[in-house]
Amino acid sequence: MNPSLLVLANLPEAAAHTARYAAALGQPLGLHLALLHCYLHPTLLTPALVEEEIAHSDYNEAETMTALRALAGRLSVPAEVMEAGGLLDEDVATAIRRYQPLLLAMGLGPDQSLLDELLRRQVLPVLRATGRPVLLVPAATPAVPVAPRRVLVAVDGEPFGLAAASRNLGELLGSWAAAYTVAHIDLAGELPGTRGQRALADVRASKLLPPATPLELYEVADAAPAAGILQAIDDTRADMLVLITRPRSFLGALFHRSVTAAVLRHTPVPVLLLPAAG
Repeated sequence: MNPSLLVLANLPEAAAHTARYAAALGQPLGLHLALLHCYLHPTLLTPALVEEEIAHSDYNEAETMTALRALAGRLSVPAEVMEAGGLLDEDVATAIRRYQPLLLAMGLGPDQSLLDELLRRQVLPVLRATGRPVLLVPAATPAVPVAPRRVLVAVDGEPFGLAAASRNLGELLGSWAAAYTVAHIDLAGELPGTRGQRALADVRASKLLPPATPLELYEVADAAPAAGILQAIDDTRADMLVLITRPRSFLGALFHRSVTAAVLRHTPVPVLLLPAAG
């Protein structure tokens, strides 16, 4: 099967934004999209979230599938819709086996309570088990999406290796003709550039990008990690953020008190989460 990107789709309006962006990412390589309609069974949600889901839904299931199939036909790459048939975690696992996607994409809306619940109870176990990269697309992403032109790679200054699924993204990242900057947030007070140069070397050694890819270094001193990353996004005018996530924390506390959580709650650009090797 040709490489694909898997979009977790619920309501057509939210799915359209994420799917268009995913299509722009995959277009240089001619990747196809799979849109998985995530049916949210009321028994899986708290009563408050059931009410929220109903309040945001203007479609019944048949109308939703019709709208998603119409969306698939309008995308810039070949796309198909897979209808969820049971529990969300089982459907995601089935879709991964069927499509073998390079990554999973989800919308990141301003009201994240429902997304919090879905990630915590249904999606996280599958993502941990598969180790697939995850792309989270905020609603503020431009309505006419294009492949990234300035990508910021944030690392914690400690050596890392990438999980196999993350290494598989090298060709995709290299296809965007983007400028890549490595952000190092200096918490150790070392000489300027000391740990930053090691961070550059770590990114090169990880084989995240093709060997000849130029890398710039951006360093922030005296800033909390999340604030420093958000500052780096602004200062470098990045249109995508890449975060390397350790196995012990990968998606485990995305919307709680982790650095990743703080970044995701305020990011103006899509965030690609890449699991490191164990």
